[in-house]
Amino acid sequence: MFQSFNPTPRTLMGPGPSDVNPRILSAMGRPTIGHLDPEFIRMMDEIKALLQFAFQTKNELTIPVSAPGSAGMETCFVNLVEPGDKVIICQNGVFGSRMADNVKRLGGSSVIVEDEWGRAVDPSKLEAALKAHGDAKIVAFVHAETSTGVRSDAASLCALAQKYDCLTIVDCVTSLGGCDVNLDAWGADAAYSGTQKCLSCAPGLSPLSFSERAVAAVKNRKTPVSSWFMDLNLVMGYWGEGQTRAYHHTAPVNALYGLHEALVVLAEEGLEASWARHDRNHQALRAGVEALGLSFIVPEDERLAQLNAITIPEGVDEATIRRELLNQFNLEIGAGLGSLAGKVWRVGLMGYASNPRNVLLCVTALEAVLSQYNAHINRGAAIPAINQAYT
Repeated sequence: MFQSFNPTPRTLMGPGPSDVNPRILSAMGRPTIGHLDPEFIRMMDEIKALLQFAFQTKNELTIPVSAPGSAGMETCFVNLVEPGDKVIICQNGVFGSRMADNVKRLGGSSVIVEDEWGRAVDPSKLEAALKAHGDAKIVAFVHAETSTGVRSDAASLCALAQKYDCLTIVDCVTSLGGCDVNLDAWGADAAYSGTQKCLSCAPGLSPLSFSERAVAAVKNRKTPVSSWFMDLNLVMGYWGEGQTRAYHHTAPVNALYGLHEALVVLAEEGLEASWARHDRNHQALRAGVEALGLSFIVPEDERLAQLNAITIPEGVDEATIRRELLNQFNLEIGAGLGSLAGKVWRVGLMGYASNPRNVLLCVTALEAVLSQYNAHINRGAAIPAINQAYT
């Protein structure tokens, strides 16, 4: 006989999802109403305004896609890439390669600008590619690469794309709410994110924003958008202005309640305060991790505060340590991906999960489990280092 499912409570400090703020969980449990109800439409307009605040943009087409961040990525590519288009993709981790896969599936061609995993995108390499491929239409890159914990210089990359008359697609999945994202200042044309990272919301929605230039490109396509569900020409009819909306799909009402509450929480804290909190907790985590004798693979000036790629001590089976953290402490951290598999742990300090309690839990649990497996670490040094960082 099946019974109700009640998961064991975990502390989520991996690459996502992150811990969901109890305020948001409560909001998601509010009564479901119709997706064309006037009250719901009013909330939709507030979500658009709050997303404009979070992305720091005046783009009218700023909405949540009714699917997770990967669908936000696909929405950008499926609307802006046509068969035969050339797209320059900056690849310094897993998610740049997914961009290239989208282009291939849409009949476009990719020019890959490759950088070492664990390093930011090199603007000089992008400019060289732009000079060599004057027929390129789009530049795509990941602002905050979740697979490595690297932050690239979005302002410089967008400026180069503009210089060579290219549209930009920017992955902000891990950056939105956790560090400075400013679409209008960058001059970005299309950007997407996810709700489950620094917004501390449940997975399942993808905030997205298109500039006027990007909207014009969508409206003036030579070929139809290959996805009906993601065709922004149709979606704009539902997320448009005023009470009259063209039915497109049944919106995930309760999930949107959660996103609205998450954005209200972010507005109450303030963008700069949120970024500062993420950095403060990262610095404390860094102090504890380095006191243990571990290190970060990303140079400090390219490092994300919200996603930390930490080296694994020699002779340690990283999967065993993660399993024991989960079994003994109900603590989840992430494994390395791609070329970093088996070489790093990915520790998230995102949104609601970015707090001193979690920093202390993570480092003390890591020290305890590594000690059980006789890893070569500096025992007893981490907690004083964390306390010193906070004071």
